[in-house]
Amino acid sequence: MSEQDAAKGLVTPVMRGMRLLRYIAEGGNTGNLSEVGRLIDVNRVTVMRLLATLEHEGLIERLPQGGHRVGMAFLTLAASALGSVDLLGEGRLMVERLSRELGVSAYLVVLEGYHVVYVHREMPEGGLVSHIRVGSRVPAFLTAPGRAMLAQLDDGEVKRLWSAWRDGESDKQSAARMDAVQFAKQLEEGGSKGHAWSFSGYEAGINACAAAVKAGGGRPVAALSVVAPQPLFDADSSLRERMQQGVVQAARDLSRVAGG
Repeated sequence: MSEQDAAKGLVTPVMRGMRLLRYIAEGGNTGNLSEVGRLIDVNRVTVMRLLATLEHEGLIERLPQGGHRVGMAFLTLAASALGSVDLLGEGRLMVERLSRELGVSAYLVVLEGYHVVYVHREMPEGGLVSHIRVGSRVPAFLTAPGRAMLAQLDDGEVKRLWSAWRDGESDKQSAARMDAVQFAKQLEEGGSKGHAWSFSGYEAGINACAAAVKAGGGRPVAALSVVAPQPLFDADSSLRERMQQGVVQAARDLSRVAGG
């Protein structure tokens, strides 16, 4: 730990554990402990101890084929952002239904600061080539579900989150490419239409449509997102309309569960 971190009262083991948890949540492979240690700046023995601790607490689960993924305790923590575990359970059902009926990938997403966190995913049999996994944490301004939720916030809160994002060291490059005026127009349209589209916005060749899930008072507590590669849209002219209608209706249904 640096002298500056020590002066802030930061706890080194907790910082290391959080780095490892984030690495796993973002899809990192834990098969090579030495490589994991190099990436999160700890030694191999510490990686072993951190994995055992996170697994004991239910924050990660061991995969049959080796490696780890985020566990139910992690998802339950994420569910607190939704207001209740019941909402997470209902959200999972909505995601599964959307994927099954539309034949595309579907996600349940929550807002955490100026990031979105993907807490559940359902994929069609053919799968989808995407870097987004359960636990992925992405700047909200870059994604359809993020914009769908931001569109429901007041201007002051959006500006505060925008400033925090622009000031974030790890996000400066992507933030610099975003035009504030254009983004404000996108949010205004999303707020009036009740949904947000992204066409190759975050991942090339992949399109997404999302709608916010709202609690009492209209505040967004989550978003549902449906995602498909461009070739599916080329092959089916009705897919865009069906995805849009499906995700908007599912978000309305889930909002009723949330008290919105």
